[in-house]
Amino acid sequence: MCRISLCMIVKDEEDTLEKCLSSVQGIPDEIIIVDTGSSDRTKNAARKFTDRIYDFEWTDDFSTARNESFSKAKGEYVLWLDADDRLLPKDRDRFLELKRALDPDVDVYMMKYCMGYDGQNADFSYYRERLVKRSGNFLWREPVHEYLEARGKIVTTDICVTHAGKKGGAGDRNLKIYEKLLSGGKKLSPRGLYYYGRELRDNG
Repeated sequence: MCRISLCMIVKDEEDTLEKCLSSVQGIPDEIIIVDTGSSDRTKNAARKFTDRIYDFEWTDDFSTARNESFSKAKGEYVLWLDADDRLLPKDRDRFLELKRALDPDVDVYMMKYCMGYDGQNADFSYYRERLVKRSGNFLWREPVHEYLEARGKIVTTDICVTHAGKKGGAGDRNLKIYEKLLSGGKKLSPRGLYYYGRELRDNG
C-alpha cells in the first residue's frame, strides 16, 4: 500500500486544526505541519497528531510555504489540506478505499472542494488537485490564491473535501500582499491580475 504524507501550512489555527486532523485519521501515514508564525496554541493541537512540526518565517508568499511543507514529505503520495478543511465520514471512508487501491501510475487524484451547503447537499464545489505523486516534484505557484502545477496522468474521484470556513475570512490580508508586490515593481500574471481585481472588489 502506498504511503501518504499530509502536508499543511498553518497560523493561529488552534480552533480548527484538531477538527481537521481528527477527520482524516487513518489516511495519512505521516503529518507535516509547517507553522508560519502562530501566536496561539496551534502547535499544541498539532502535537496530538504528529511531531513533524516546523517553524517557517512568513514571506507573504503562500506557495513558498506550501513548497516547504511538500519538501519534507516522505510518502509516495502527498495530500494537502487547510486547517479549516474536513473530511465528512462518508468521504473519509471513500478516501480509505482509494488508499487501498492507489495506482502508482497515477500522478494526480482530483477531489471536489465543497464550499457551501444548502442544508443537505453541496451547492457550490469545484475540483482541486488534492493527492499527488511525490516523485512528480510538483510545485505551488503564485504568492496568493496559489495553485499546484500538477500534470501527468490525472484521475477524478468522488471524494469531497469540505470547507468549514473561518470567522472573518482573510480580510484585507491578500490585498495587502498584492499591493506590496506591485509597490516593489512586481508584474502580476494574468491569474494574479484577476485575483487582485477580486480582492479590490471584495475590499470595496
